[in-house]
Amino acid sequence: MSVLTLRLAGPLQAWGATARFTRRTTESAPTKSGIIGLLAAAQGIDRSDDATLAPLSALRFGVRIDQPGTRVRDFQTAHHRLTGKSMPLSERFYLSDAVFVAALEGDNGLLGELHAALQAPVYPPYLGRRSCPPSRPVELNLHDDAVLHQALLDEPWQAATWYQKARRKEPVVSLAVLCEAGPGEHETDLWRDQPVSFTAEHRRHDLRTVVTTTVEVPNPQATPTRAVPAHDPFAALEEESA
Repeated sequence: MSVLTLRLAGPLQAWGATARFTRRTTESAPTKSGIIGLLAAAQGIDRSDDATLAPLSALRFGVRIDQPGTRVRDFQTAHHRLTGKSMPLSERFYLSDAVFVAALEGDNGLLGELHAALQAPVYPPYLGRRSCPPSRPVELNLHDDAVLHQALLDEPWQAATWYQKARRKEPVVSLAVLCEAGPGEHETDLWRDQPVSFTAEHRRHDLRTVVTTTVEVPNPQATPTRAVPAHDPFAALEEESA
């Protein structure tokens, strides 16, 4: 068993699980369907090829929130390509300045292929929507003989330097982790982002159980603590009396 980790950082991200029609919302963290779609695009897999996508969908998924970002709203207008008629006003939500570490647990051979594909993708990766390109390379590491939670614990903090400096008084930071429930774990939440089919005509997603925990990682921008010298205010009096 191995774990592939990804770094998801960009000016804007949008991970919709329930978005419909003219209101396109975003979750507070990347969805499994969004990450599987990113990996499939890197390999050049057609969205209608459900049989090839199935092994990717079977991977166990988790994500660590390194920098939660800020939710922003945008309004967009459009016109019909043929008639020129105005389309309904679209309301879209994004996460601004967010950073996540996503992880997928599974067969080492498959994850090795995915890691190589991310280094030379057939189609460029994007963070939930095509208008949201990553600001840094997506591929991070391939952890051999590892499990999901441990890999998310071992990865260094990926937040922006300015964000790490803003928390410089914390030598160790606590980060939220959302992991797909494993054997014996009780669900704390349900997400409808388990991809079943990406085919445009009948796109389908199942419910997925998610367990929320935390991990503690070192802050590389933490201010070193200075030792306070011992001071006895009566020492000078004792010396005089001696």
